[in-house]
Amino acid sequence: MAYIWENRDWPDFHWNENSVNAELQNVRFVQGQLIGMASTFGFNTANNVVADSITESVINSSEIEGISLNFADVRSSVVWQLGIEPENQMQGNRYVNGFVEAMFDALHNFQQPLTAERLFYWHGLLFPNVSRTGKFTVADWRKGEMQVVSGRYGSETVHYEAPPANDVPSQMFMFLNWFNKADNCTPLLKSAIAHLWFVTIHPFGDGNGRIGRIIMDMQLARDEGTSQRFYSMSAQMNRQKKSYYNILETTQKGNLDITEYLLWFLRCLTDALQESIQTFSRTIEKQRFWDKHHSKPLNHRQIEMINRLWDGFEGKLTTLKWTKMMKCSSDTALRDINDLIQKGILRKDDGNSRNTGYELII
Repeated sequence: MAYIWENRDWPDFHWNENSVNAELQNVRFVQGQLIGMASTFGFNTANNVVADSITESVINSSEIEGISLNFADVRSSVVWQLGIEPENQMQGNRYVNGFVEAMFDALHNFQQPLTAERLFYWHGLLFPNVSRTGKFTVADWRKGEMQVVSGRYGSETVHYEAPPANDVPSQMFMFLNWFNKADNCTPLLKSAIAHLWFVTIHPFGDGNGRIGRIIMDMQLARDEGTSQRFYSMSAQMNRQKKSYYNILETTQKGNLDITEYLLWFLRCLTDALQESIQTFSRTIEKQRFWDKHHSKPLNHRQIEMINRLWDGFEGKLTTLKWTKMMKCSSDTALRDINDLIQKGILRKDDGNSRNTGYELII
């Protein structure tokens, strides 16, 4: 089996420009929509949307590789990095804080060169509890060979084999020179190629996918000229994880024509942008709702329940659900609900009187 890096002209990638440019235009159109919507946000709303996107990226980038993170830990670390909450409220998970720190270094310093030392720094942040005498070397290029395999021991399927460890320093030298060189590739395509190229070299003993996606986000920030992330490409890759791994394997076992990979990447990016547009639309509606009702006196139960209704409440709201969720009596729940009806915030649905439901007036 010949791999892409074994081609004589490696890494001279090429692609069908007509096909790729057509997909690029779709991405740019959706990007414009997203940027236009984001420009309507106030400072606090924008900060919270960015916090949501980065939290989603960190959680999903880890989940792609089978690592589950606690949402509260990640969110706490992200909002501290953004300056939304003080340091003493940040959770103490060293891995989470390290991953978030690496992500913020990539995003906030996206114009700075990508160097071996910077990559080693990120790798050390991802593995704060692994010593150099562990299963792999931390903060240095891998020392052993690397295969991606699946299946039971003795009957494994080899999906990919990376370049020999001895070749990694020279391979990374070429990659970093290309990445830092200006005007050698369309900036958005450079994000896609950088991710593919990096994970193909697989320069570390572990964590290549996560660092490859950090590099991807760093180049997306360069393309957009901002460190603010209003969408999560990693989350969309996780939603399409099967096709993500399939296109990587197909491309890494192919020739240097990466047209299909670029089309997959651009379509995945379009999906990520559209996902955020849908979320933004809901955020804007919610903001307008509170602008309309901000002068109406509401108690803490009413405010909390209204926010829950906006943020993905399952099923319909009933007096019984209000009682359980707000931990109050049924009389209190009914008073809260009737007060919101009188203030033009809730209305009864068309259900029967035995199981009356209520919904927001939007």
